[in-house]
Amino acid sequence: MKLIQNKKTLFLFLAIVFCGVFGFSFVSADELGDVNNFYIDSNYDSLSRKKIEAVLEKISDKLYFYIDQEWWSGLRKAEKNKVKKSINQLADEFESNIYPTLTSNYGLDARPGIDNDNHIVILIHPMTNKAGGYFNTGNGYSRFEVPGSNEREMVYLNAEYITQSIVKSYLAHEFTHVITFNQKNNAYDLEEEVWLNEARAEYAPTLCGYDSEYVGSNLERRVNEFLRKPSNSITHWDNSFADYGVLNIFTQYLVDHYGVKILKDSLQSPKRGIHSLNDALKKNGFDQDFAQIFTDWTIASLVNNCSFGDKYCYLNNNLKNVRVTPVSNFLPIKLETALSSRHTTKEWTGNWYKIFGGAGTLVFKFDGAPSENSEMPYLICDNSDTCSLYFLPLDNDRNGQIIIEGFNKEYISLYIIPSVQHNGRILSDFSFSWEAKIDIDDQKDRGGEQDPGDQDSELIAKLLSQIAQLREQIAQVQAKIDIVLKNRAYVGINGNLYFGLKNSPEVKSLQEFLKNQGPGIYPEGLITGNFLDLTRQAVARFQERYAQDILSPLGLNNGTGYVGKRTRDKINELIR
Repeated sequence: MKLIQNKKTLFLFLAIVFCGVFGFSFVSADELGDVNNFYIDSNYDSLSRKKIEAVLEKISDKLYFYIDQEWWSGLRKAEKNKVKKSINQLADEFESNIYPTLTSNYGLDARPGIDNDNHIVILIHPMTNKAGGYFNTGNGYSRFEVPGSNEREMVYLNAEYITQSIVKSYLAHEFTHVITFNQKNNAYDLEEEVWLNEARAEYAPTLCGYDSEYVGSNLERRVNEFLRKPSNSITHWDNSFADYGVLNIFTQYLVDHYGVKILKDSLQSPKRGIHSLNDALKKNGFDQDFAQIFTDWTIASLVNNCSFGDKYCYLNNNLKNVRVTPVSNFLPIKLETALSSRHTTKEWTGNWYKIFGGAGTLVFKFDGAPSENSEMPYLICDNSDTCSLYFLPLDNDRNGQIIIEGFNKEYISLYIIPSVQHNGRILSDFSFSWEAKIDIDDQKDRGGEQDPGDQDSELIAKLLSQIAQLREQIAQVQAKIDIVLKNRAYVGINGNLYFGLKNSPEVKSLQEFLKNQGPGIYPEGLITGNFLDLTRQAVARFQERYAQDILSPLGLNNGTGYVGKRTRDKINELIR
């Protein structure tokens, strides 16, 4: 009996040692006021720190809110109260909307997680580059596997946005990554391809209803980023704004036409990326695969008109006016000429080109890159601006030809939408080229003979075209010069500026900046270096124009005329 008891004691001792060595400890629940050390990503942190101390300021049923202690201690009492109010609201929103909505559509997070605690940590610290937040998969592994792991289910949010309504969208986005880690990494020991991981996270704010009010939403921001740079691959990920823009808009299209279950079933698949999406499409009874959907999306992004076909438009009412602007290519009138163009692209990138001008028979030749798609969509538009959609068959070398008679008479423009499609991951760039040639019809009627007078007319037309191009180039250069001259006097503002300062170079710089904002901000436009009533009024108008960034975080509605940190940051941001 005693021997057995000793064996039990020995076993218990060994078990405790084992847990201590290998990290399988039973973690007690965190308590309000706790201060803990956390690893953070120095690439995101505004001070490039790798580790911070954070204090636990809020506990809800599912969340711990930790706040960077250095940032927190620098806030005034009123600012702290505003942050506390915001995280209380954010906790309620997570419990009542974000968590149930996303887990029902994507699947569950790990409960309990690696820390044996059902709570998810939200770590708030100031970040750079306008990041809303981030997620680190390394935190889901032990420190023996990933040095620098916090061994927590956690996300990071930017302190800059914690009192703004947009923070709900950022939390929904980052929490989707927590779900993905459990559904992919834990379930299948697979790391999801980054672009598809981000696609689900980008759609999360829409699922939660935060994009319904379009102005100021995450969707509005993504639409602007997409239209600014639409020709960006949806599968190559550089973590740029353009990546998020194009991927969000593509995912909106995908879900609108095929349902959010495609995202869930692909997430819960033992496959990754395009292969998991194709399996999910088949599982849900769709004949289309990812390649067909991508092609349809490139067409929808150009025409956005359901009359072309039910797949050639966005169904989200907030996207009804989204149309990419194609790259324009002009063929000189009355000239038998050829226009050649060569381009580099990545797979799964939309490319849109418009060809117009010329007069006669348009002969268009396409020389494509190696790809799995066997046709290229194109549109021909007539004089009434009515367009017809066609698909150019491509041979084994991905070449094809289009011939349009009566160009610039019966038909006025040709739009082409080339892309490179591969189901495997290919990191290299691809090149494709095309040539558009005008054969002048009346020259053919004369057997190819050309009157000397016609030659002079063609030469004049050619010269006029070159002059027009030069004028456009000069205008572009002049615009850049104007911007440089406009901002030359601006040397940056590094200190606080206020009423009563005199003969100050920074005040001069401020006045120059305010003047460049237009008469609505600083109608007097005086550059004196003296901070008096007119300057104070101009600063107040500027603060009210950007109230969301300057005044709202401070709980103010009206401009103060005092140039403090938030006003300086906004000025310096706009001048860059």
